Amino acid sequence: MTVGVLLVTHEGVGGAMAAAAKVVMPSLPLRLGVFEVPWVSRDRDFDARALRLAMRQLDQGEGVLVLADIFGATPFNMAAENDPGCVEIRVSGLNLPMLLRVLNYPEKNLRELAEAARDGGRAGVVLDA
Repeated sequence: MTVGVLLVTHEGVGGAMAAAAKVVMPSLPLRLGVFEVPWVSRDRDFDARALRLAMRQLDQGEGVLVLADIFGATPFNMAAENDPGCVEIRVSGLNLPMLLRVLNYPEKNLRELAEAARDGGRAGVVLDA
């Protein structure tokens, strides 16, 4: 069993990140899901139920790591409010280096993957002056 990874983002972001990761790593070593929050939601309760379902579907007993695009924005807040019990950690500031770092360590547990996400995200931001 492995940790599931769920990208919880604004519409258009998560799908693009997942597609890029699949180009780099055609055979993903972790279960990767995407939940994109619509820019204009007509039914927030429906979206919340769909998010909980996506989380549950990724959980194989080791938990789900949620990678959100922006701390405090709607996708992050929805993930925090709708945890079905399998999500223990949320990391914000999603970027491609963060996602690739996580996918490169399928043997790590949930806490270790969260730390790898944080470290990969930071290492991927460089100011070339």
